[in-house]
Amino acid sequence: MTEQLAAALAAEEAAIYAYGVIGVHLEDADEVARARSADLEHRARRDTLIAHTDEVRASVAPAPAAYQLPFEVTDREGALKLAVHVEDGVAQAWRALLPVTEGDERVDALSHLTDSAVRATRWRRIAEVTPLTMAFPGRPG
Repeated sequence: MTEQLAAALAAEEAAIYAYGVIGVHLEDADEVARARSADLEHRARRDTLIAHTDEVRASVAPAPAAYQLPFEVTDREGALKLAVHVEDGVAQAWRALLPVTEGDERVDALSHLTDSAVRATRWRRIAEVTPLTMAFPGRPG
């Protein structure tokens, strides 16, 4: 389970970094507020994961000082595309925890997967991307 926890932590940290880039390129106040809310949610999850890895004495790599984005973001369209990409990636990381957890930990992993999948769908709707949803959220494309 340590490997999956580390992957979820890395995904949350990457999302935090990405939302810093995303927010700069959004123009609409509602979109900026949505990005800030997502950033705060990912920060809360990151903090919970750090506490949990400490509790179970799991060793995880430190977060890198910077991240390589999957593509260049220079405008709103790119920012929206990155938001979808990030949320899909976070959902994938949480999905990997489902088979190795049980009880409350599994409920939390499923909740986080669902939250990211819903957020990705909302970003797709804003970006006017179809299809809006994935058949199996969190499943690698």
